Amino acid sequence: MAKCNLSKGARIRPGNDIDNTLDLWSRSDVQTCMPWGAPVIWEGTFDARQYDEYYRKRNVTVGLTVFAVGKYLDVFLETFLITAEWYFMIGHNVIYYVFTDQPNKVPKVPLANKRLLRIIPVSRHQRWQDVSMLRMKSISEVIDIFVSREAQYLFCMDVDQFFEGRFGVETLSDSVAQMHSWFYHRFSIFYSYDRNPKSAAYMGLGEGDLYYHAAVFGGTWQKVKHIVDSCYQGIWTDKQNNVEALWHDESHLNKYFWLHKPSKVLSPEYCWDDVLGTQKDIFISRLSWAKKQYEVVREKTEKSWFSFFF
Repeated sequence: MAKCNLSKGARIRPGNDIDNTLDLWSRSDVQTCMPWGAPVIWEGTFDARQYDEYYRKRNVTVGLTVFAVGKYLDVFLETFLITAEWYFMIGHNVIYYVFTDQPNKVPKVPLANKRLLRIIPVSRHQRWQDVSMLRMKSISEVIDIFVSREAQYLFCMDVDQFFEGRFGVETLSDSVAQMHSWFYHRFSIFYSYDRNPKSAAYMGLGEGDLYYHAAVFGGTWQKVKHIVDSCYQGIWTDKQNNVEALWHDESHLNKYFWLHKPSKVLSPEYCWDDVLGTQKDIFISRLSWAKKQYEVVREKTEKSWFSFFF
């Protein structure tokens, strides 16, 4: 893992931006900034009270999209929402956008003050890969209809996760990418980029910065709109050429962040897989992968992500 190349005390944002309070030199054991100056957020690099006060004064609203289609709703959604109420952007305005093919089955989770939930009906697709890829188009449409009028920031997450630690406003930025917990200690040659030159998601050897996880990404609604529109355009181009990217929307997202560098990167604390066990550089797990239960939520003929890669 590379280390931060910024000199101690360097400013990473113009003016009085709150990110200039980050102590990127407090963690010498991990990479705390990217070569283009974007911070990587780890426990010990930020003052939660300072961040909360800064964004509370600005009365920001943060949206959160999640797709709960088919049995993913039954198995994962309630836990996702309950734990989000415990840990996601606590003390700030939040709007959940729940995309589902079963609106009447969305659990009625009690919401704190200044938090609300919108149910967005979507069609069910036979293959989970199609749901995964077409979410980009659905998110874009909801940004146009709702998010652009009622929130400043937006996060997009997978539903088969649960919060277990603070996931706060220290994560906010123009564009936010999530470092993948399975790859952050691997050499780049092992990153699972799409290597098919026929795909719009293609990345050649030597290209790419990190391997990013599509289970979490975000930013201002304007930047997220650009992210999802660009990814969907790549998916549509592939479809016209009878190509499907290796890891579907995640492959296109990695291509996007290679071409358009994120302004903030989240450490694996913000999307951790407990299967990896205890790691000395992970002081806290903030959002964790749920047990996948593919035998329940997917068709029996489909294989898990890991059965293909390992």
